[in-house]
Amino acid sequence: MLYYALKVGVSAIVIVAITEIAKRSSGVAALVAALPLTSLLAFMWMYFDGVESARIAELSGQIFWLVLPSLVLFLLLPILIKQGLGFWLSLAISVAATSACYLAMLPLLRKFGVQL
Repeated sequence: MLYYALKVGVSAIVIVAITEIAKRSSGVAALVAALPLTSLLAFMWMYFDGVESARIAELSGQIFWLVLPSLVLFLLLPILIKQGLGFWLSLAISVAATSACYLAMLPLLRKFGVQL
């Protein structure tokens, strides 16, 4: 149980750190948020849990392909906010568009032999 609390605590600290840094410098916060910290933490937790390196490598490759459709959110959200749609509506539209891109990407990946 203590191990799971440690995992949650470390993961939460990363998120809180990014939001606190953003209050002072959005550029530095963007840099920290853009780092694949979530993936790195997942890889480390898996390694500590005794997962085979091949499974960690497989996850890493799958993450690569799924990062591509997620970029839609980061492109669309600021455009919609600048257009005056407001934060929540812009976020909802961006999430919906990103979800649609994920749904479109999955069959495309299968077509090219990428297994998720």
